[in-house]
Amino acid sequence: MSNIRLENITKRFKDIVALNDVSFSIKDGEFFVLLGPTGAGKTTTLRVIAGLEKQDSGHVYLDAELADSFMPADRDVAFVFQQYSLYPNMTVYDNLAFPLRSPLRNLPEAEVKARITIAAEKLRITHLLQRKTARLSGGEMQRVSIGRAIVREPRAFLMDEPLSNLDAKLRESLRVELKHIQKTQNSTTIFVTHDQIEALTMADRIAVLDEGHILQIGTPHDIYDRPATTVVAQLVGTPKINLLRAARQNGSLMIENSTLQVPTPQAVNIPEHLLIGVRPEDVRLTPEGQFVGQVSLVEPLGVETIIHIRIGGQILVCIVPGTMSLRINDELRFDITLPQLHFFDLAQGVRL
Repeated sequence: MSNIRLENITKRFKDIVALNDVSFSIKDGEFFVLLGPTGAGKTTTLRVIAGLEKQDSGHVYLDAELADSFMPADRDVAFVFQQYSLYPNMTVYDNLAFPLRSPLRNLPEAEVKARITIAAEKLRITHLLQRKTARLSGGEMQRVSIGRAIVREPRAFLMDEPLSNLDAKLRESLRVELKHIQKTQNSTTIFVTHDQIEALTMADRIAVLDEGHILQIGTPHDIYDRPATTVVAQLVGTPKINLLRAARQNGSLMIENSTLQVPTPQAVNIPEHLLIGVRPEDVRLTPEGQFVGQVSLVEPLGVETIIHIRIGGQILVCIVPGTMSLRINDELRFDITLPQLHFFDLAQGVRL
């Protein structure tokens, strides 16, 4: 497999800067996720690595070798697209065999069959090998598309939102399968997604992109527990983090338009005005709670319940296990896990 390094990559499309001085390294055998909203530059990053787009400045290294001048075929990376890109008039077997029979590889038919057999077993598509791809479901076609990348045994896999067109149940199933295959093969994988659940559950490390900039790189634990900016904080976690404007006053932080106040942390240099981030799971309902609010909305999800609590002019979203019998305007008492609070600069949204 492969190490991959991007060094100060900038890519423009006319007046749009798709990537702005992007740098990161991916270790051999690592599952590296690019997470960000639509238009963040995630797909452009993959295409630059694959050689499908030429960067305006900066360098791409594959196994410490400068790859800027390499043609896409010479980079030996397998691209799995969001759309399935299969040949509908061919069988699944022939689709899988296609890259192995190309003039670039031209493998013996015995090896072609052996590789297809192994990939089909891993993806549970052995029973589909003689079926035309036009007769497959969306999930089956995406399995074949992934299988066509696996049989090549490339130096790295580049996956551009391969699960986004699937239904929720199938997406969850394939997520587990992809992670298992990646770990058993020890394959270097770059996976693009805007889905924070995919990122948190699959990644060894995550790079968060927004408007062509890298905002933070770290493990899922780092990204969730110590978000570098408010944008990162809002990208991960369901429901979203509560972001509340606050002001420093008499040794406490007063939440605007509410009766909420929390102690000023000693370890953080707190400005006069700031944003406080409260994860929904860090709001704990308890009859002895320090704070009081009224129920404004209840969202029962079966295994858990999302509750919107109104405190003055503020709404605080919390999440509790199981189901709760609550009505609008019911009074609730709650506590906030103070050590888990996040503090951000009000103007720039940067972590304090």
